[in-house]
Amino acid sequence: MAVIQKHGKSCSPDLVCFKENHPPDKTGVAGGHKKCPEHHTNWPRPVARVWTVVLLLGTCLLYCARVAMPICAVSMAEKFNWTKRESGMVLGSFFWGYCFTQVFGGYVSDRVGGEKVLLLAAAAWGSMTAFTPILAHLCSQPILSMTLARFLMGLLQGVHYPSLASLCSQKVVESERGFLMSTVGSGSYLGTLLIGGAGSLMLDLYGWESVFYISGFMSVLWAYCMWKYLLKGEGPLISLESLGSGGSQSKLTKRHWLRLFKQRAVWAVIVTHLCTASTYFTLLSWLPTFFKESFPDAKGWVFNVIPWLVAIPSSLFSGCLSDHLISQGVDTVSVRKLMQFFSMGVSSVFTFLLCGNTTFLWAVAFVSATMGLTTFSHSGVSVNVQDLAPSCAGSLFGVMNTCGAFSGVLMVYFSGYLIEATGSWASVFALITTVNLLGLFTFLAFAEARRVDIDSSKSRHHNIHI
Repeated sequence: MAVIQKHGKSCSPDLVCFKENHPPDKTGVAGGHKKCPEHHTNWPRPVARVWTVVLLLGTCLLYCARVAMPICAVSMAEKFNWTKRESGMVLGSFFWGYCFTQVFGGYVSDRVGGEKVLLLAAAAWGSMTAFTPILAHLCSQPILSMTLARFLMGLLQGVHYPSLASLCSQKVVESERGFLMSTVGSGSYLGTLLIGGAGSLMLDLYGWESVFYISGFMSVLWAYCMWKYLLKGEGPLISLESLGSGGSQSKLTKRHWLRLFKQRAVWAVIVTHLCTASTYFTLLSWLPTFFKESFPDAKGWVFNVIPWLVAIPSSLFSGCLSDHLISQGVDTVSVRKLMQFFSMGVSSVFTFLLCGNTTFLWAVAFVSATMGLTTFSHSGVSVNVQDLAPSCAGSLFGVMNTCGAFSGVLMVYFSGYLIEATGSWASVFALITTVNLLGLFTFLAFAEARRVDIDSSKSRHHNIHI
């Protein structure tokens, strides 16, 4: 994996520095020259591999903590006498918090480095996860305390993906971003798989509290190991001075926000990600309840494990396929659209099949196909934001994820209302299919892969792998 870092001593021949007002090189291209010893350096390949594994594990633990509540929602609802609407309120409150820190997380990551933001956030949301059962038992109104806890979890976890996008856009070449994002993104499915399997067993054997304790402790341990062995225990990680000084990345962000929001391609990724995130969050939140109510005799470890077991190799395959097609000369935007077609188009076929009467095995098969195909978005719209605006990818991804989180709040809550009002899960799956198709048509019509965070007159100089 080719990785770059600002303010180093050497630069790979195929990397480009975009530092504003940098003197022109011998070709006469200012701020777009190769060989920039002042601003870029290669990480050794073994270090890049270590970081990939660490980020994969971090995303895995992120989802272990996030999915702990959906896994335990049925048991907690029985213990605290929650209705479907109250369960939906608790599950949906996560996304309210998730909305508020997306742009902030990307902005800070673009200025001080995504790895620092990831570390501090993980230590905080890991601690909050471990403290959740204590908060539930101490408060006389568990519905209020759990709603607040999920809101705070959303605030703390909201910075994760914008930080990853910032990290990837600054340090990974274009032809390898698909695989990196798919590999790290597969951590979400691995985490859901682990918490779905081990969490279901802990739920049955030791009670719902154990799920929160274990996932929270492991997250804090990950943050400590990352700080101790990768960042060498250095601190403070983020200072007021580093936030105030910023760098070329933040300057570009300030100057070009208006230009970005005038681009149809930018609005295409925002709308498409909104649809992708909202439907995924709805499935993630309500599928355990769907299987519990539709197939009461089914084992939780089966339907909480198999779909995510399918999603992991599917995510890795999509990343390999995406990068292979680009390396073979296929147009980047065509590859992004193809990946998104599988993610939102083909997957919708299997989601719609859940509207009819199915057996347990067929339901697991349809859900597995849906979740497996959904992973292709890691090589589609999720990477497309880095194609469009690598200089401020963290902040722009934060805007996208804010929209996705807000729509997730509405869809998770509205799905609970539909289930209670109609008594049927078909309405929820039909809603998911409709939203997916809307996002797909938007992306196919307006998506691009050229850089839009620079002047069009300079695009021929900057449309280079970085």
